Amino acid sequence: MGELKALALGSYTEVKYHPFAGVDRVFEELLGEELQVQSTEDYSLLSKDSLSEYKLVIAYTEFSDHKIPPEQSGGLLTYVASGGGLLVVHNGISLQRNQELGVMLGAHFTHHPAYTSLQMTVPATGHPMMEGITDFVMEDEPYYFDMQPHFETTILAEYPHGGAMRPAAWCHEFGQGRVVYLMPGHHLPSFSVEPFRKMIKRGGLWAAGLL
Repeated sequence: MGELKALALGSYTEVKYHPFAGVDRVFEELLGEELQVQSTEDYSLLSKDSLSEYKLVIAYTEFSDHKIPPEQSGGLLTYVASGGGLLVVHNGISLQRNQELGVMLGAHFTHHPAYTSLQMTVPATGHPMMEGITDFVMEDEPYYFDMQPHFETTILAEYPHGGAMRPAAWCHEFGQGRVVYLMPGHHLPSFSVEPFRKMIKRGGLWAAGLL
């Protein structure tokens, strides 16, 4: 069990599409050697004081029409810009409900066609996050995004769908911190795909500055 701490945020009670139960244990298992993962649905922990305890924040946050309060979005922005790590998985892109967080994430989710088989390719083979990860196939929801204009990010994985190559994972620095987004993760079976599990582990460690 690592002495460094990570905060994983998802939904246990107000579940719309993506229950956190079960997925939380995957994050705890994959990162447990380096980071002690605390899983919660308590957004109030996204305050400047609370976040100072953590090396990494993992977002598997459920879609909602309600913005999170400014003290929480501001707390998360300050945390990352000051050197914190942020790993956002699948529906965690829902943090875009606050436009300032959407900018930090580097893209805006627009919609997704039906769940299907996706052929993942790895353009960023030289990135430390993708070491040992080659092209793979997995079943998941093909999320479509509008990438933020005037914003540099590294596309780590992509897949062909609807006549175009579409980003499936990316990462960038934000101030002194680091942000990683991984598109797969619709339900628990997604988390049994070995290359994706490696991306979660290595992505979390990279975001936390441990890789």
